[in-house]
Amino acid sequence: MEQARLTPLDEIDFKLVFDLMPGMCLVLDPAFNILAQNADHAKATLTTPEQTIGRFLFDIFPDNPNQWNARGVTSVRQSLLNVLSTCKTDVMPTVRYDVQPERGPFEVRYWAITNTPILGEDGYVRWIINRAEDVSELNRLRIEAEEKAR
Repeated sequence: MEQARLTPLDEIDFKLVFDLMPGMCLVLDPAFNILAQNADHAKATLTTPEQTIGRFLFDIFPDNPNQWNARGVTSVRQSLLNVLSTCKTDVMPTVRYDVQPERGPFEVRYWAITNTPILGEDGYVRWIINRAEDVSELNRLRIEAEEKAR
């Protein structure tokens, strides 16, 4: 039986792997600037890497000004600060964080978000992987089930 040839790590196109990886991901620096955005994240958030790369996370993804009790920015910022202070992954509870197409009204969305630190040789956070899953449909179904149960 012939053994498969392994590809050395220095021959792997990690940018391509990141972009094509299933699931929504951003790479952030410790100041919360966006360094990379994969294709799934761009599609789900109605943005493009050209709009996001190099920009401050909360400038690109602000709270919905039409939602008086919007807490998306506050919740995500606190999670990211937890990552910076503990150097550990922070798994957020589901959060409402609406998205806005380049032109148009905000769309209601619910997200399950995990923020994971990538540590430098000095032991401090060098980058943060922000991974999100759009759970809007699950949230809608949960609300419908609760309403029917009443």
